[in-house]
Amino acid sequence: MIIYPAIDLYQGKAVRLYQGDYANMTVYSDRPLSVAEDFVRQGATHIHLVDLEGARTGETPNLPVVEEIARRTGLFAEVGGGIRSMETVKAYLSAGVSRVILGTAALQDPTFLAAAVAAYGEKIAVGADVREGCIAVRGWLETSACSLEDFLSRMQAAGVRTVVCTDISRDGAMRGANLELYRRLSERFRMDVIASGGVSALDDVRELRRMGLAGAIIGKAYYTGAVSLREAIEVAT
Repeated sequence: MIIYPAIDLYQGKAVRLYQGDYANMTVYSDRPLSVAEDFVRQGATHIHLVDLEGARTGETPNLPVVEEIARRTGLFAEVGGGIRSMETVKAYLSAGVSRVILGTAALQDPTFLAAAVAAYGEKIAVGADVREGCIAVRGWLETSACSLEDFLSRMQAAGVRTVVCTDISRDGAMRGANLELYRRLSERFRMDVIASGGVSALDDVRELRRMGLAGAIIGKAYYTGAVSLREAIEVAT
């Protein structure tokens, strides 16, 4: 299982939100590249990046920071947040990003999703951000009527290979991962599932690995020192 340490970007800074609340933001570093370089020192091979501004606007204000991280660290970089056009997909991939994550657009624009998967295959992943069983969109500001299971069934049928599933209620809350949710998804769907939200102890990593998940994202637990990134990587492999 691959560990993806995370950097959420806002105005060029590394930040964290609590349960997706932009009004409840903590700034951890003014130099995201330095954070990513520490990931490398801890043994990381992959990184998860989110443009929080892009998630709301559909633009790419943090693209220069993403490119700097991808090119200077050599990490396998996946990025999400407001990717709603082929132009944005191309911009990120041209910037050295290894995989882009479609969120709102995957639900609301199936034609775009199909075109992206056809053009870029495994370089396209989908983010399934779930609140009370339904998919949240537009930077988690809205909740759709589409259930998680229905959404993932559509994504699997569309040829998506990787899904990043976030339990919003656990995000930044340090309450542990929703293990039952990920167990259910790993048993029902053929896609590679990456767990996100609440991974806050090495036991979470052990259990997710036992389930056969493809990856786990570690965010706040790294920044607060609750989890050693180096130890998490060792447990996961």
